[in-house]
Amino acid sequence: MVFSSATFLFAFLPLVFLLVLAVPKKGRNLVLLVSSLLFYAWGEEWLVVLMLLSIILNHSFGLLIERRRNKKLLILGIALNLSFLALFKYTDFIIENINSLAGTSIELTKLSLPIGISFFTFQGLSYLVDVWRKDIKAEKSVLNFGTYISFFPQLIAGPIVRYSSVAKDLHKVRFSQHGIVKGIELFSIGLLKKLLFANTAGKVADDVFNLPEPAMGMAWIGVVCYALQIYFDFSGYSDMAVGLGRVFGFRFPVNFKHPYAAMSMQDFWRRWHITLSTWFRDYLYIPLGGNRKGPFRLYFNLLVVFFFTGLWHGASWNFVVWGLWHGLFLLIERILRKNSISVPKVLAPLYLWWVVLMGWVFFRAENLEAATDCLSIMYGFTEGYNWTALRLFSPFQTLVLILGLLACWPIRRQFTLGLYQIKRIAFLPSVAKLGFLLLALIFCCFELASSTFNPFIYFRF
Repeated sequence: MVFSSATFLFAFLPLVFLLVLAVPKKGRNLVLLVSSLLFYAWGEEWLVVLMLLSIILNHSFGLLIERRRNKKLLILGIALNLSFLALFKYTDFIIENINSLAGTSIELTKLSLPIGISFFTFQGLSYLVDVWRKDIKAEKSVLNFGTYISFFPQLIAGPIVRYSSVAKDLHKVRFSQHGIVKGIELFSIGLLKKLLFANTAGKVADDVFNLPEPAMGMAWIGVVCYALQIYFDFSGYSDMAVGLGRVFGFRFPVNFKHPYAAMSMQDFWRRWHITLSTWFRDYLYIPLGGNRKGPFRLYFNLLVVFFFTGLWHGASWNFVVWGLWHGLFLLIERILRKNSISVPKVLAPLYLWWVVLMGWVFFRAENLEAATDCLSIMYGFTEGYNWTALRLFSPFQTLVLILGLLACWPIRRQFTLGLYQIKRIAFLPSVAKLGFLLLALIFCCFELASSTFNPFIYFRF
């Protein structure tokens, strides 16, 4: 079940909200836990057992680690979490590489990848480490802990929520009119991002990548559209998750801050998938030594972190190359800054977009060969001739793509028609915002009713 579906919007969400309001305060987490498990089982069926195992395992190990302070327990808890992730996500990838290197023919397991396993596994790992570090106290209630791990707004695609950021909300679920209104606003914006910008860009990107021998210009259009699709798809889903959290009384961290407006790769990773980059910083980069053990160790640590960042996204060498590509430019930027060299501000946006777009080629392609073929066409090493996808572009799609590119940059308040500067009619921005949100919701309802194209990229992670 995805947020951008009629089943979720008009059946599941209203029913859960009404139940949470109807039950006594002490029963709210029980309603949220049961509904979250049903939400997961809707598409995953028996794999919901894995979710329950994760809850029981991490809750038990948290209590044991706090009580006994035995590092072996922490290592065992981490190993068990990673074993679930490795079994379902990386077993076939390992077998394929063994077969390729050793010439063997070991049969693939073809296990289904549980949706969201990368997210709830990382939440479990951060919880155990934080208990060990004494940053938090272990949660005594398995009900509260189960709600933390399985809560449906952030279950499928994050943000990666740390226990410390929602501990108070778990123990005292607070509803407020302001929180509900703000949550609906964030959810509506995220839904619009997904259905208008991401889906439109995704259709164009798919049309281009499905072309036999696309022309060079078409290849560039396809990659730019994919960049828009993955940004609005994932940031839209994150906005919806944060909004739903607010509706139910939880404050989730922001996951995106206009990453395509960054002026460097370091700045990009402060804005893109923020909860993942800070997770790797706090639980891998700093424990490896961070920047405390000299420049060469720092460079090594950076590449290790981005190797695993790529591998976290998928069991494919494409993702590893994508991660190392980003890590390489972070390393280069550090070396340049150390020598007081920086990219001129005029060229910085072009540099940022070039690095990011080249990375998305590997992210989008099915394998390394397909990625190199695409790059070969983009730079004219392979002659392409097919421009037929342009015939599929409607004026509406063209307008949406242009607006999508503009929406990648933050809009300052003073430029929004001057409404924020006119104190005597200060209510107008709120009225305008309400009207915009209503129109957005109406559009989204029509889009859901009329379109069957509604993919979600991060389901595969």
